[in-house]
Amino acid sequence: MSYIKQAPGPQDAHIIHSSGQSFEQLRQECLRKGTLFEDPDFPANSSSLYYSKEPESPVVWKRPGEIVKNPEFILGWATRTDVCQGELDDCWLSAAIASLTLNEKALARVVPQDQNFGSGYAGIFHFQLWQYGEWLDVVIDDRLPTSKDRLIYLHSADNNKFWSALLEKAYAKLNGSYEALMGGSAMEAMEDFTGGVAETFTTKEAPENFYEILEKALKRGSLVGCTTARSTAESKARTPFGLIKDHCYTVTGIDQVNFQGQKTELIRVRDPWGKSEWNGPWSDSSPEWRSVSLAEKKRLCHPALVKGEFWMAFADFKAHFEKVEICNLTPDALEEDALRKWELTVHQGSWVRGSTAGGCRNFLDTFWTNPQIKFSLTEKDEGQEECTFLVALMQKDRRKRKRFGDDLLKIGYNIYQCPSEIEHLSKDFFRHHASQAKREPFINLREVSDRFKLPPGEYILIPSTFEPHQEADFCLRIFSKKKAITQPHQEADFCLRIFSKKKAITR
Repeated sequence: MSYIKQAPGPQDAHIIHSSGQSFEQLRQECLRKGTLFEDPDFPANSSSLYYSKEPESPVVWKRPGEIVKNPEFILGWATRTDVCQGELDDCWLSAAIASLTLNEKALARVVPQDQNFGSGYAGIFHFQLWQYGEWLDVVIDDRLPTSKDRLIYLHSADNNKFWSALLEKAYAKLNGSYEALMGGSAMEAMEDFTGGVAETFTTKEAPENFYEILEKALKRGSLVGCTTARSTAESKARTPFGLIKDHCYTVTGIDQVNFQGQKTELIRVRDPWGKSEWNGPWSDSSPEWRSVSLAEKKRLCHPALVKGEFWMAFADFKAHFEKVEICNLTPDALEEDALRKWELTVHQGSWVRGSTAGGCRNFLDTFWTNPQIKFSLTEKDEGQEECTFLVALMQKDRRKRKRFGDDLLKIGYNIYQCPSEIEHLSKDFFRHHASQAKREPFINLREVSDRFKLPPGEYILIPSTFEPHQEADFCLRIFSKKKAITQPHQEADFCLRIFSKKKAITR
């Protein structure tokens, strides 16, 4: 199935509550009855917390009004200081939420403003999250896990603001439990907050214009996260420079400063814990700031940064952070005039054992049974001889299935030149032909993506797991700078999203 999909507005989000009622219908029902909403889909008990163990300390579920005297949903405007990680190991999610606060449009979509603790309060809230091609409206009640009258998990530095804690609960509900949020990559949540597509850069292998890439990304509202290197010793150990190993941070700014007669590239980073700070050059109390004018300090908000946020030299950033994830916002996420810029094709589907779960090219006997997607590149990049496109392959619902022992699978894809007049590529074809491009290595992430440049022509894209006979639902997205033509090359169930700056032709 293919269709052109216009950019959705908040009203287009799919209702997923078991009652079939919308947020507003449920709220009005509670107001008529004079009761506070209790969500049967995500009850205030241990089943919503953990699936493999009991909490270490007793948990009491409380509504915000039972925790503080005058609770607020959002006071003024949401800021990154509203995002402080709690006892749950979900720094990846905290970093993504903090990054979300830097994009006003994206935040307003995820966190609807039609709710508060004042007029119309009924103990019910809702958030809108993107999942595999559609927006979902996730309804929750406002009972939150506490210990000694304090929130256990995500909270605000200002204890009477609760939007971030409630958003974390909505995300936990979407994935089955709070425990399901333990461990992950920031780009996963960034995509779920925007419908965007994320790209990962290893700092040691980053392109020469990496500073310009990050600068452009922040200016256009992309969400940016970064991760320090893994520790071979104690988990979450602190480095001599004050950073936490194997920890997700948010990139909140990038700029240049006049220092000793020349421009110095700086980058601003924030720890979602609000605890660790860089103590090297350009840190809050470093001597470099003494040579910077008062006007420059004011422009860069130094030294008025929040706790856990800091500037550092871009060269030091590349040396001490291992990975950077950039989530570029796609048109179906935000812009009303997106149809003028992009076209979108969507299919839904899966790998099935004994049918379409053929594994990677190493398994020649079954590789040819994987779904085969034919696409045509018809327009070259301006002034170039090739066509630029990005392929993103996503496996679906694996976090939700953690409780059943299902881990992330190693996934990837191969792209082949399409021979003429062949409806389906057979085993013999792959025995004698090499791929034109491929995703390497196969890796156990929710989504893997890469940019490619190929001459105009017809190609076959084959998404697969590394091992054969592994079952999973997946979503494949192709982003192209120019016109693209796509079609399934066999009967298969899959999700293909194509974005092109000019009108796309699908068949």
